[in-house]
Amino acid sequence: MALWFPYLATDRLTKRKQPKSALVVAAKEANALRLSAVSPQAETLGLTRGMALADARAMVPEITVAMADEQADVRLLEKIATWCDRFTPFVAIDLPDVLLLDVTGVAHLFGGERGLLDALRNAFKKQKLAVRMALAGTAMAARALARECDGAIAAPGEESAMVATLPIDALLLDPNVTHAFRRAGLKTIGQVASRMRAELVGRFGYEVAATVDRALGRGEKPISPRLPLPDYMAEHRFAEPVTNQDVVSATLQKLAESLAHILEERGEGARALDAAFFRADGAVFRLGIETGRPTRDPKIVERLFREKLSSLADPLDPGFGFDLIRLSVPHAERIHPEAISFDASQQDDDEIGFLIDRLAARFGAARVLSFLANDTHIPEAAAVAAPAQHARESKTAWETVRNAGEAPRRPLRMFERPEPIEAVAEIPDGPPLRFRWRRALHEVTLAEGPERIAMEWWRHQPTMPTRDYFRVEDKSGRRFWLYRAGLYGRETAEPKWFVHGVFA
Repeated sequence: MALWFPYLATDRLTKRKQPKSALVVAAKEANALRLSAVSPQAETLGLTRGMALADARAMVPEITVAMADEQADVRLLEKIATWCDRFTPFVAIDLPDVLLLDVTGVAHLFGGERGLLDALRNAFKKQKLAVRMALAGTAMAARALARECDGAIAAPGEESAMVATLPIDALLLDPNVTHAFRRAGLKTIGQVASRMRAELVGRFGYEVAATVDRALGRGEKPISPRLPLPDYMAEHRFAEPVTNQDVVSATLQKLAESLAHILEERGEGARALDAAFFRADGAVFRLGIETGRPTRDPKIVERLFREKLSSLADPLDPGFGFDLIRLSVPHAERIHPEAISFDASQQDDDEIGFLIDRLAARFGAARVLSFLANDTHIPEAAAVAAPAQHARESKTAWETVRNAGEAPRRPLRMFERPEPIEAVAEIPDGPPLRFRWRRALHEVTLAEGPERIAMEWWRHQPTMPTRDYFRVEDKSGRRFWLYRAGLYGRETAEPKWFVHGVFA
């Protein structure tokens, strides 16, 4: 289905306030102001697109002029496309003023193809939007029919006969190409198609010939929907809009049960789910959740969405009610059968996974982190924080940093960046006797080390200096983790000192 909004720019302005006179939209083109859009009232007065604004004022002095705002027009078209999602998830935008909808298998929900067209037309009429529409087997044919035969429905196999009678302007080709066709006496699409294909390709290029073929239903060009199509989808339409939160939750669980049967047949589970709530006034709310493991349990899905709904800073406003709720699975994964285990640790892992999913639904996946061991001996890079839902067990085991009964060799938490200090050592390679950190002087009473760590020269360019780490304790009993950067006499003549962490 093609939806053409011929007065998109002027409809956007008249939706706010009705002008007292004919409305035109002007844009600067080649150092001159020309009409980029005209209202139906202005059209009846003889004003057309492309006309110079000065000429338009000379013809109709009392016109209302507004400057063009292409971004605002695109935003309105995107808003209309979002509203059209209630009819089909496959909605594509064909700038500047056309929407393409794949309504395969949808028309029967609205009483047939004619009923679908009438439902859309009445809805846009209430929104004060002028629209021309048509149905055909290909997008190009539907777009051409929408421009020239509003409300046309091309039955399968009839696209060629219906489109052949349309003027060549319906294809929206380059103006120079259209002018060349007219000069050659080819005024309709059928007359152009009657010429040999080799002639069209040789004179105008392959793209023009392919456009003619697509308009006649002989081929199709892939169309990219504005939103990725989900793997699976289920929806529920209400005879009357609903506002009760319990009804919304029950509907989500029923939709999850419907999807669970399909996923079970395919041996898959959902890793991500999206819920779309279509309000009666046209507003659309979308919520998404993710799971750490593939799932198809309806109760878990409903619980996660309940957590998501309760955590919204701006609660879901039903307004006059929701007339459609859709649950989709944008990402599914294979579930490998596992033998039932009587091990309690397996149940604990499942409960922890569900807890992670609930916390992620409430606070966001980026705020629930898991620490994984990293394959490096550099202290600040020994662990990496990753979202717990997407974290997988690392192949690198955690390094044992102390034996039983020993004090920790490294602090539990280190500074994000080592902080420079002023230190005095008895010998260049020995531990510090005293150091000044954050303007406070610390006298060292005990020191252990060094633990020498060479930087990974294959990862850092230029090569970073070698570090000698010391565990020290001052007179007050406070313990610090310090290191000296650079080997004296071999890497530098003046080693620098840093504090990297503080023991509890």
